[in-house]
Amino acid sequence: MKERLSQRLADVQLALALLTRLPLPGRALPDRGAGAAWAWPLAGIAVGGLAALVAGTAQALGLPAGIAAALALGGQALATGAMHEDGLADTADGLWGGWTRERRLEIMKDSRSGSYGVAALVLVTLLRWTALAAVLEAGGWALPLAVAVLSRVPMVVLMAWLPNARGAGLSQSLGRPDLRQALTAAGVGLGVALAVAGGPGLAMAGAAGAAALALGLVARAKIGGQTGDILGASQQLSEAAALVAAAALIG
Repeated sequence: MKERLSQRLADVQLALALLTRLPLPGRALPDRGAGAAWAWPLAGIAVGGLAALVAGTAQALGLPAGIAAALALGGQALATGAMHEDGLADTADGLWGGWTRERRLEIMKDSRSGSYGVAALVLVTLLRWTALAAVLEAGGWALPLAVAVLSRVPMVVLMAWLPNARGAGLSQSLGRPDLRQALTAAGVGLGVALAVAGGPGLAMAGAAGAAALALGLVARAKIGGQTGDILGASQQLSEAAALVAAAALIG
């Protein structure tokens, strides 16, 4: 039991090391690849907790909900190194900027952002900010924590569902989570959402899942699977969808 608990805690540290830029203890951990994927949603507790703290503090100081929302989103981007935003931009450029599978993957590998990527980043960020501001205005300052956890579940599910489209890169090197990993990640996300948001957490989870499913279907049709960029985009789109659902029910 003690050894199993130690492994679980190590998986959480691995998730934080992979998905955030937060300072962590220097202890070396065994690389379990996709074996630690169940813990990826738990990295959202750190990211979303920071966003909730920033938003709550800003509102306590008398700042408007719109400013609090902008500061919270900025805190999240700093905590993650904006890796998911980068994935969203690359995904939009690749999926809609190329005519063949090979060309789409080539575009997605290019670090430069094109018009589709910039437009996607601006529109999705605007959607996240507007919905979060509405949620904060209604007093839901803790909801960023639930949303951050929920929006990291699709990364695990998409990796388990779809093959790696490129056959290389970070997503390929991690391997594919099995069904148990995906179900555990989903259980963690839903449990945190219900604990923080109550009944609306179900709608938030459904909205996040629908956004990820739509992206997965498009990615499968256009490039034959997923990449690290697709996974990052799934986090951004799922977060936006969950925030919109929260705004509709709570805001």
